[in-house]
Amino acid sequence: MKVALQFAMPFEFHALPGAKALPHFETVAGVPFFEVAPGILACAGGVGKVNAAITAEILCHRFGAELILNAGVAGCCTDLATGSLVLADSLVQHDVDTTAVGDPIGLVSTVNVTEFSAWEPDTCLGLLKSQGVKAVKGRVATGDWFAVKGDRARWIVDTFHPLVVEMEACAVAQTCLRNGVKFAALKSVSDHLFADNQAEEYFDFAQAMENLGKVVLPLAQALSELK
Repeated sequence: MKVALQFAMPFEFHALPGAKALPHFETVAGVPFFEVAPGILACAGGVGKVNAAITAEILCHRFGAELILNAGVAGCCTDLATGSLVLADSLVQHDVDTTAVGDPIGLVSTVNVTEFSAWEPDTCLGLLKSQGVKAVKGRVATGDWFAVKGDRARWIVDTFHPLVVEMEACAVAQTCLRNGVKFAALKSVSDHLFADNQAEEYFDFAQAMENLGKVVLPLAQALSELK
């Protein structure tokens, strides 16, 4: 199975061992693409849902990805420790609201779903466990908003019940769904939405990056070996 790793920010991509020294082999729509292992592509496509969707579409159509593994940091809605790994089992877009015309909150038009599913999260979790990696499954809420403590964050948690909140994963999931491509997401907790020191946490996430960088490429390689 042809697997591609999609990050948002270069520092997430650079968490992969040796990634900083890799030359890119092609740039498409401003995004450099790298081969991080035989048959495994990787890129940092930019922050937010539009950047994520554009990059995922390139991975699907230009490079023929059969599974996109979206990886990066995320804000946590519970008390999981910084650096904890969260494997998405379901995903929502918390900033989609057409309730004014009678739709349920979070309904994404065209595909007409309110919740997206990741590909075989138990299989992915088993692959991580076989490598001695501890992770938990949970819902990821995506939106074009850096989630911080306040009424909006509380509304997201009360309405969608995510474990983590970030800005790209569900846009990649939507793109994969429309292209018939498998999708998975692995997130490392960088900060906590309701912590008084959230900003300090976010800008000091060495543990989150270290934990992510150790496991994401081995997971991609294990996925690529599946039939």
